[in-house]
Amino acid sequence: MLGCEVIQGYLKTLDVSPGVYRMLDSESRVLYVGKARNLRARVSSYARPTGHTPRIARMISLTASMMFLTTKTETEALLLEQNLIKQLKPKFNVLLRDDKSFPNILVSADHDYPQIKKHRGAKKEKGSYYGPFASAGAVNRTLNQLQRVFLLRDCSNSMFESRTRPCLQYQIKRCSAPCVGKISPQEYRQTVKDAEKFLTGRTTDIQARLARDMSQASEAMEFERAAALRDRIKALTQVQTAQGINPKGVAEADIVALHLENGQACVQVFFIRANQNWGNRDYYPRVGADVDAAEVLEAFLGQFYDTREPPRQIILSSDIENPDLMADALSGKLGRKVELIVPKRGEKAELIDGALRNARESLARKMAETATQARLMKGLAEAFDLKTPPERVEVYDNSHIQGAFAVGAMIVAGTEGFLKNQYRKFNIRGEDLTPGDDFGMMKEVLTRRFKRLIKEDPERKEGHWPDLLLIDGGAGQVSAVASIMREYGVEDIPMVGVAKGVDRDAGKEEFYRTGSRPFALRHNDPVLYFIQRMRDEAHRFAIGTHRAKRSKAVGATPLDDVPGVGAARKRALLAHFGSAKAVARANLTDLKAVDGVSGALAEKIYDYFHERG
Repeated sequence: MLGCEVIQGYLKTLDVSPGVYRMLDSESRVLYVGKARNLRARVSSYARPTGHTPRIARMISLTASMMFLTTKTETEALLLEQNLIKQLKPKFNVLLRDDKSFPNILVSADHDYPQIKKHRGAKKEKGSYYGPFASAGAVNRTLNQLQRVFLLRDCSNSMFESRTRPCLQYQIKRCSAPCVGKISPQEYRQTVKDAEKFLTGRTTDIQARLARDMSQASEAMEFERAAALRDRIKALTQVQTAQGINPKGVAEADIVALHLENGQACVQVFFIRANQNWGNRDYYPRVGADVDAAEVLEAFLGQFYDTREPPRQIILSSDIENPDLMADALSGKLGRKVELIVPKRGEKAELIDGALRNARESLARKMAETATQARLMKGLAEAFDLKTPPERVEVYDNSHIQGAFAVGAMIVAGTEGFLKNQYRKFNIRGEDLTPGDDFGMMKEVLTRRFKRLIKEDPERKEGHWPDLLLIDGGAGQVSAVASIMREYGVEDIPMVGVAKGVDRDAGKEEFYRTGSRPFALRHNDPVLYFIQRMRDEAHRFAIGTHRAKRSKAVGATPLDDVPGVGAARKRALLAHFGSAKAVARANLTDLKAVDGVSGALAEKIYDYFHERG
């Protein structure tokens, strides 16, 4: 029994409480998650056989069961609904697919000379955070401006402590060289305060004080200091001139504009903080052909701010279904009032017009790229005799130096381009592998990949199984991978080896398949360029992973594994003894003489190295 009859059966058990409902298909997969002020009234609307949009009618026809959870308030239901949508990713909900965190600027508070730097992730480090910025590029531009105007350091604490002379940043007038005493702690603290004022939009006070200080320095005939202050005023003026497009009447807001076209959606978000435009980001939520703007925008806001702090104002391109409810939910999250505004005129309306234009242009580019990608996937199917165009292509590569720091890499390409959130790296663990054994490394990577797939998605319903494997290599690699696929019973997945071919020149690639002779594609075939691009992306990802592993190993010392020895004590030990080897050889008395190392810790360090023999 499916559809309206199933839904009708639940009405007897429901009351008028607010809550969240889930609609499930015959295999208990969640089709849709919704909220309701009145569960019985909301669910009864689905029990009617007619009057639904095609999307909702199809969803009802697939419904085999439902689940319910009541809440105290409708606001709680809204928050729970968005949490469940993000966790379960139901087929018929509007879904925000890109959920990356945004970078901030951090002014550290754990040093006499605070460092200014980019920060992403949990705000665990002590200091003041400013953001969010739309991208790393937006942060870097602002950091560059701050360094030009305020000459703050961006080096790590360990580098700061080890300097004996100014670095290049000082020479090019991007740092005041506090590491070697070129500026007093009091003066440096004042520049930090000025930088923080700049990040909160209070630049007029800074310029007035700098002008006053320059005048005083000139009168005291401190011409070098006066010239330095003049340069800072000039740099600040240039920054303010470059920021002329920033809004004057909007201090803190997110500008959110939606453009819908042919069942596709683009949401542009501009971040306005301290009357400055801190960049924008575009999103392409998954929507149905018959959803309206109000539903998409409300779903987007709920999911977007689920893990982010909302600003005081959110300026929207159109109304949402429950503006008061959303404002209450976001206000509760922030701890102060959040306004949702749909402007009709003035500066805010101009900001929305600009964001809408960006959304429209971005969606046009995205749709053109998607159409091109679809043609390339169709071309792959024709080139490799596949029954249907692949929707998920996995490409594998290895990287190592004579077997050392070996890693495997997997990149994924889909119908919308590279799926970077699904890339995977594999630290090669096989102890019986001969160093540099590319066949053995590829076998280990594919063994681990298929073991996990079979364990996590044995029925192949989650969309994580590949439709095509591309292996960097020739007949040997193809044979090694084919044996793994036979072992795990997944021989129905097409697999192709991509070898460089004659003279290892790009454009002369040869393709290897089990049971077939090697073949090549035309030199100017767009599908060949597409395969080269995927192979190069896999190689780039593998090399980057390998370099990161190698760099970590180069900087590692035996002290990293000693219990109780953190970064600060490690620096103190290395500074005192000169090397980790000397620490390992030190006697207990010498270890106790190190600043910051207690008697108990000295015994731990001594026992660690001497018990190891």
